Amino acid sequence: MTDKLAAPLWTPSAERIASAGVTAFRLAAEKRWGRSLPDYDALHAWSVASPEEFWVSVWEGDKTGGGVIGERGERVLVDGDRMPGAKWFPDARLNFAQNLLRSRDAHDALVFWGEDRVQNRMTHGEMYRAVAHFVAALRDMGVQKGDRIAAYMPNMPETVIAMLAAASIGAIFTSASPDFGVQGVLDRFGQTAPKVLIACDGYFYGGKTIDILGKLGDIVRQLPSVKHVVVVPYVHAEHDLKGIPHAHMWAEYIAPFHFVDDIAFEQLPFDHPLYIMYSSGTTGVPKCIVHCAGGALLQHLKEHRLHADVKPGDRLFYFTTCGWMMWNWLVSGLAAGATLLLYDGSPFASDNQILFDYADAEHMTHFGTSAKFIDAAAKFNLKPRETHSLASVRVMMSTGSPLVPEGFDYVYRDIKADLQLASISGGTDIISCFVLGSPVLPVWRGEIQCRGLGMAVDVWDDEGRPLREAKGELVCTRPFPVMPIGFWGDADGSKYHAAYFDRFPNVWCHGDFCEITEHGGLVIHGRSDATLNPGGVRIGTAEIYRQVERLPEVVESLVIGQDWPPQNPNDVRVVLFVKLREGLVLDDTLVARIRQTIRDNTTPRHVPAKVLQVDDIPRTKSGKIVELAVRNVVHGRPVKNLEALANPEALGFFRDRVELTE
Repeated sequence: MTDKLAAPLWTPSAERIASAGVTAFRLAAEKRWGRSLPDYDALHAWSVASPEEFWVSVWEGDKTGGGVIGERGERVLVDGDRMPGAKWFPDARLNFAQNLLRSRDAHDALVFWGEDRVQNRMTHGEMYRAVAHFVAALRDMGVQKGDRIAAYMPNMPETVIAMLAAASIGAIFTSASPDFGVQGVLDRFGQTAPKVLIACDGYFYGGKTIDILGKLGDIVRQLPSVKHVVVVPYVHAEHDLKGIPHAHMWAEYIAPFHFVDDIAFEQLPFDHPLYIMYSSGTTGVPKCIVHCAGGALLQHLKEHRLHADVKPGDRLFYFTTCGWMMWNWLVSGLAAGATLLLYDGSPFASDNQILFDYADAEHMTHFGTSAKFIDAAAKFNLKPRETHSLASVRVMMSTGSPLVPEGFDYVYRDIKADLQLASISGGTDIISCFVLGSPVLPVWRGEIQCRGLGMAVDVWDDEGRPLREAKGELVCTRPFPVMPIGFWGDADGSKYHAAYFDRFPNVWCHGDFCEITEHGGLVIHGRSDATLNPGGVRIGTAEIYRQVERLPEVVESLVIGQDWPPQNPNDVRVVLFVKLREGLVLDDTLVARIRQTIRDNTTPRHVPAKVLQVDDIPRTKSGKIVELAVRNVVHGRPVKNLEALANPEALGFFRDRVELTE
């Protein structure tokens, strides 16, 4: 159940609603298609019932700041009853990069902060020319449509330039952040066989300088597909590249092409591959998810303009690495006319203030972060409302894990009272969102505001029956343009089908355990494959985390279901692991408080049979805790891909615990 409050935490003003892009879009759609669309619910219902009309309106950019640059063609949707198998805009021709490089003016296109060490910026005109130079260099090296270009890079301007250059040609871009180890990179790029690899010399994090040239040499020697390595200077002034095969410095690579001022954008089919993304890979070698240019462009334009209310000239920020799909989402903000605010480093640099400093200094309008950042800021007792202006910030976005109701309270109490707090959820699988925010809807405590336009999202029980105000599986019952083309190397599509369509035939089953609330919002209770099942009752892990992490002693927690009894398991028991504040030790008194807090605020079934202290909680590179990996360790099963974890050593805290046999 969700929190029952008499009033929402935030309600948009009449002026805010009137000026929102989605309002202009709704009124234009009414006129264009002869529909009555009085509010968001009606707009959403039309968008899923009449997808051809809706997505044509998105393509044309009706009243929202310009449509897609390209030839749309006559047909919109073919085989629309097939999932997978539906074809969107089969006659279209477009170029993704051309849609992001709409301007060559002197306004900021990119602003970059590398912790508190580096700051620079680039105008639209400068970015266009930089992309033109890199396109010419790639073409000179023989890069063609369909070739893979890989980036082992921080979130910095050269990464954006490399992606745009690849997309201009029709090459496929793929990326990983430089904190990945050698095997983690090989598990990803080794499957997709890039021809060109762009990499930095190192990166900054938490005040430290981390060199990666040694790792880079090891990677390249084991990637025979790579013919050219382009090294971007970031942390060092001088470079010795003798240990890296095929290596050139960035400036050397593009120097012969400084005379090039224009780009010949390849006009490509709607479903031409744009990105290869990687699943987290904590249960084996990562899946290589292929996304198409047209789908990513349309979906991101919709989400930026209609859901986040990004307007030309806005300044869009998301704290992300290049190993997380939020980087791809962020970069598409260029198509909506936004300036991108890029950041590399720790979000808690400069005495925990760096991101709020950035917001004020660069007049940030959209502040994107994670639920874990918001929770940590609250634990640090940060009060940006008192220390910073934040006058420009209209929207705060949160993803990565469910944002608990107390996180909503903290944002409105201690960050800013008048902003749209948009908790969003989707993932790498769709490089976008199923459920997210809306500038014309209220924000209710603990709830994601709405289902995405054009996304036929529902919540079903195990028999495929719709649920309301009850927990079930998040599904999408109709095709949408940003469904993956497939998985790289999955010739017959069997792995793709098994990942999303085996549970409910012809319906996308996303793997989230959630509910639709009385307000029409949504609450994500955790991943379906990590839900607990004591006594045959499904419990979302987020319900327990919310209660435990309210306690001031607890920094973070992780919960699993352990097969019990171990010799003849016929049930599971709930086991909770807690990371406490430095210097604290878990004692019987704190265990009792934890259990009582859970019992008082949930049900007796939620109460853990065991509460154990650990020094750290293992997580992926994008910050998600890995319940399944811990469950495997506790049950003596191998964790197949430790390289996917940011801190694999943390798994040692869960191995061979005597308490887990009692």
